[in-house]
Amino acid sequence: MHVDDLAAATLFVLEQNVAEGVFNVGVGQDLSIRELAEYICKVVGFEGELVFDASKPDGTPRKLLDVSRLIAMGWHATTGLEEGIEATYRDFVAKYAAAEAAPAGVTQADTAAMVATQSSSTLAAALQA
Repeated sequence: MHVDDLAAATLFVLEQNVAEGVFNVGVGQDLSIRELAEYICKVVGFEGELVFDASKPDGTPRKLLDVSRLIAMGWHATTGLEEGIEATYRDFVAKYAAAEAAPAGVTQADTAAMVATQSSSTLAAALQA
């Protein structure tokens, strides 16, 4: 699930003036670790071999949340998995390049802090809107 959808779901519930309850937020679909790894490889252009060790535990068999309560209220995720991975990867590459090109005396930590502040400002602006 993409963070933009999580933020949208949070705002949606807040705007509904729901007094109580717990909401599962998700896309309503499940996928395997292999499928997720293959999506990531496709997006980042990895052409190597994925190796899975079948002798090791593979985590929770299902990670699917029941999102029917939010859907019944009229909300659903809008960012597809591949689209979200692509956007996240593009953002990472752009910010990494900016950090690498930072002027002398500006560390990568300084650049990361500036990026985090910009992201926080964007969320704050969305919450105030």
